[in-house]
Amino acid sequence: MGKVRVLIVDDAVVVRKIVSDVLAEDPGIEIVGTAANGRIALQKLTQVNPDLVTLDIEMPELDGLETLKALRKTHPRLPVIMFSTLTERGASATIEALTLGASDYVTKPANVGSVGVAQQRVRDELIPKIHALCPSVAAPKAPAPPVVARPAASVPPARPMPMPAVPAASAARVPAGQAGLPDIVAIGVSTGGPNALADIIPLLPGDFPVPIVITQHMPPMFTKFLADRLDGKSALEVREAAGGEELRPGVVYIAPGDYHMVLKRRGTSVVTALNQNPPENSCRPAVDVMFRSVHEVYGSAVLALILTGMGQDGLHGCEVIKAAGGSVLAQDEATSVVWGMPGFVARAGLADRVLPLGLIAGELVARTEPVRLRRNVANMVAARAARG
Repeated sequence: MGKVRVLIVDDAVVVRKIVSDVLAEDPGIEIVGTAANGRIALQKLTQVNPDLVTLDIEMPELDGLETLKALRKTHPRLPVIMFSTLTERGASATIEALTLGASDYVTKPANVGSVGVAQQRVRDELIPKIHALCPSVAAPKAPAPPVVARPAASVPPARPMPMPAVPAASAARVPAGQAGLPDIVAIGVSTGGPNALADIIPLLPGDFPVPIVITQHMPPMFTKFLADRLDGKSALEVREAAGGEELRPGVVYIAPGDYHMVLKRRGTSVVTALNQNPPENSCRPAVDVMFRSVHEVYGSAVLALILTGMGQDGLHGCEVIKAAGGSVLAQDEATSVVWGMPGFVARAGLADRVLPLGLIAGELVARTEPVRLRRNVANMVAARAARG
């Protein structure tokens, strides 16, 4: 297989130089062109035929968002990684770019103290994403183990796989809800996440009967704009967690960038808590951190969902949830931007179901419907008792 052919689009000469030099060091990447603005980039697309484009958001003549709109008309499946500034304006524009079809983003290697630091950021952040988004172009790797149990929507869930034993202290916990029914939905997601969440959360009904907690790998500010955008499109309330909120049914809590989100019991309630403990899986917020805390609070009454994303964050958390009797869903490979996180979970045999993105909202509703019915009956009984 050949090298990944990359077109770099940025109006800053320094940035183009830094990115070009670093990418050229990778034997699996070839720089096939650079462009100083969107108009030039669109002209070069057919000339250099790239496998991937890095696209700056703020450029003269034709900015990144307008360039992306035009590019998607002629190249609907071409991977595009946006370059964004770590500012409110940059965060807002990045979320907009992702909704317009950008594959992923990195924060721009500028104002980071030195050229060396900027180069290292490109190595750490950009190069892995290029290879993840273009796996068919990159050098072949050792074959992955076969995926275990990927039933279609009409097929019953795969039979349970043997799971590691839970520590005695955890096994002794009594779940708050009825056996087999979730009292919370916990979602872990990374690359491709904003669009995946936009295809799930707005489809859930406003009377969704349990709270939803989400860890999406994103920097500060970005998670706030993501929450606001989802909130505007959804019947559910979607908010960036601030710490100390009491979890309520029908409310979605998103971990803020650079903070792990965990859950804690406070009397009869469950509240969010934030911390800046060391990153896990090179991530903060980390899915594993949140999943472990969800298990500690809710025992077996957990429904975990792993969506598209690089790496394997969430794998160990899913092991804990499954070992305690909880349920795990994973997004399938065909609809994932990167089948890293859900792929690891599926291959480990931890997923009760592996589903295409378009069926996940319906699955969440179906699995929580008994909870909603139970709550409605309880409310009717209480209302009759109040009337005497």
